[in-house]
Amino acid sequence: MFGLGTTELVMILVIVIILFGAKRLPELASGMGKAIKNFKKATNEPDEIDVTPKKEEVKGVEEKKKSE
Repeated sequence: MFGLGTTELVMILVIVIILFGAKRLPELASGMGKAIKNFKKATNEPDEIDVTPKKEEVKGVEEKKKSE
């Protein structure tokens, strides 16, 4: 797992507990889990953004080109 051994993981866990406290640890883990889930969902879904120009926008651009 990223080249980290058991000792390194325990040290990281101890530092996190010292920084955030044991009471907030489940809250942080839940937030991280949701963030990872949403990130994976977003990367696996097809893009839902419609990038095709609307007819009115195309007409406006064409009119500007003609007037120049």
